Amino acid sequence: MIILHSFWTDKPAGVFHIWGEDPALPRKGAAQRGRKPKKRPTLPHPFAADHTALAAALDGAGEPGTAAILLPAAGSTPLPSPECEPGSGMPDRVDCSLYRVPTISLPGTVPVAFLADLPAGTGYGATHRFWGEAARFALGLVVRQSFVPGTHGWEALIRGEDRDRVARLAGALPPACLFWAAGEDGALPDPAALVTSFLNHAVHAIVTGALREQPLLQRSRGRPRKTIPLDEQWVEMLSGRRDDFTGETEENTRFLRELEDWLSPTIAPAPLRACFRLEEPEGESEQWRLSFHLQAADDPGIVIPAADIWKRRGEASTSLAQRFEDPQDRLLADLGRASHIYPALRPGLASRRPAAVHLDTEEAYAFLREWASLLIENGFGVILPAWWKGTASRSTLQLKVKPAREGEGLGLATLVAFDWTVALGDRMLSPEEFEQLAFLKMPLVRMHGRWQSIDRDEIKKALNAFTKKYATGTMTTGELLRVIAGTEPDGPAVSEVTADGWLRGFLDRSAERRLIEPVPQPAAFSGTLRPYQQRGLSWLSFLTRNGCGACLADDMGLGKTVQVIAYLLAENERKCPATPTLLLCPTSIVGNWQREFARFAPDLTVTVHHGSNRACGDVFAAQAAGSDVTITTYPLAVRDRALLASVAWNCIILDEAQNIKNPSTKQAQAVRAFKASRRIALTGTPVENRLAELWSIMQFLNPGYLGTFDSFQSGFAVPIER
Repeated sequence: MIILHSFWTDKPAGVFHIWGEDPALPRKGAAQRGRKPKKRPTLPHPFAADHTALAAALDGAGEPGTAAILLPAAGSTPLPSPECEPGSGMPDRVDCSLYRVPTISLPGTVPVAFLADLPAGTGYGATHRFWGEAARFALGLVVRQSFVPGTHGWEALIRGEDRDRVARLAGALPPACLFWAAGEDGALPDPAALVTSFLNHAVHAIVTGALREQPLLQRSRGRPRKTIPLDEQWVEMLSGRRDDFTGETEENTRFLRELEDWLSPTIAPAPLRACFRLEEPEGESEQWRLSFHLQAADDPGIVIPAADIWKRRGEASTSLAQRFEDPQDRLLADLGRASHIYPALRPGLASRRPAAVHLDTEEAYAFLREWASLLIENGFGVILPAWWKGTASRSTLQLKVKPAREGEGLGLATLVAFDWTVALGDRMLSPEEFEQLAFLKMPLVRMHGRWQSIDRDEIKKALNAFTKKYATGTMTTGELLRVIAGTEPDGPAVSEVTADGWLRGFLDRSAERRLIEPVPQPAAFSGTLRPYQQRGLSWLSFLTRNGCGACLADDMGLGKTVQVIAYLLAENERKCPATPTLLLCPTSIVGNWQREFARFAPDLTVTVHHGSNRACGDVFAAQAAGSDVTITTYPLAVRDRALLASVAWNCIILDEAQNIKNPSTKQAQAVRAFKASRRIALTGTPVENRLAELWSIMQFLNPGYLGTFDSFQSGFAVPIER
């Protein structure tokens, strides 16, 4: 696979060049023989892709050629680009040399479709990716109809926010694009001018490509004319049928001058532009005022109301008369142009001296959400109320939670009681005010004398959660954690939670990983834990003591078995034994678990529930109660489901937990049905093929924490796996 690079030269008529590196070719360049030449020589690039490879990459488009480009080098060998040789370091000494490379050139045009549709991958250099970004910007300009006819074709109309975008593109232009586009005298082009030239040619290529099927001018039938009028030639240029004018030079010059004068009001940036200020209703009025102004294009802080401009025709104000010509004409012209974009302006233009137009609240909201940005894109100034941030003011929901029942153990199913309050901006709302917001017809509301934009859907969702889903004033700890994380289906967006009792410590520890207390290696453990295994032991203890299931997903060979055995011993030392513990594993490793327990924890009583002579009924219950650990297999989880479910296990451990990765299997359903206050899953592959496998394991460990299967699929799995 070759690595493509490209550069644009805007002289004489614009040419797009593509060359490439072939990683399969040897790197060594040809050594220079004899004396060092006075003039820098142009060397053949040793691993440049040939014309055949370039033509294949471009589907045969363009013209083959060569170019001399400046590249960093070590001796006589050019350095490969980072894309050609990832991770290659820089030598101690780097020079610059001219190298001759095969190219494919596209004179006077830009391969917009090829550049704009570059797939993600490593087959393109930084220069090629940059021009791809510029091509996508050109497509966006055409989609927004930000292009105008120029003297020699269609040109990009850069105004408003697009000026900033062009400036950012020019600032991000790879230096190689400048060096490779340098003139014969070595002078580097201006980055902004180079980008603008590319955009103009790209826009022309896009528009003329669309017009070839529907030309602007139908050619007359009959005998061909000897001469074609210049205005028709110009229209043919805009249709992509002609590259340049023919005829007498003097006549062409006169026509181009007239054409430039006609186009200049659209293409050349005017010193003044119309500006629209949205003003809030006064007092109890519901009428918004959209006032008209003139704004200096180079200094947006200079804003003159239309009323001042109409004071006296021709001398509206001293400052304007000194700086600008005919401000009244500019205002009228801009208002007329703006009214074609925003039709609601037209009633205001009925006056001889238009100064403003009035809007109701619905129209004002539409202006804020839609029309303001459209006017800005078309080069007009817009001044909006300071409180408008482009999005609705978020209602701030605050929860105060506490244990619903004192003395109840911690777990994800433990109930917590809560009170809720809400604020809009910096103002607290009563429950009645909050409920009224949900049923407003318009998302603009005046509260306590201040206008604000609200998200009615968000408010309805929160109100529905507190009045229906959590109508009892309680939720489980698992639901609380999902609400805080923003993953609870149909849950409210909560910004602040305060807690009392054991919940405060639990939430603090959940938010601060550093508060996980180290658990020392148990004295009864016959061996030595490595540092990372001690951290795993502490992590298992932290989660299970706080009522959460734990998935230990260390890679194979890192000692998951050892960490779990140490955990069981540590719980015994804390006088919080995990006995009786049920351990499920594949049949093939039952013996391995027996040996590991005998080696690292000989004091633990371990029983194997397996084989045709395995215990059942009361005998099994007594056997499980008298053992620290009962080992059984996944097939028996289904076969002996009722028997295993009859025991109140303190802890259930799943080894090779991917055995329950399919949540709909009888095996997974049986395992999830077993009761235990602590749950641990061991697996080196919590996700093998699909994210649904992770949901199944987590549903065993912390039921409901990842939501329902359907909500997990739609909210996480499908967007990630798509």
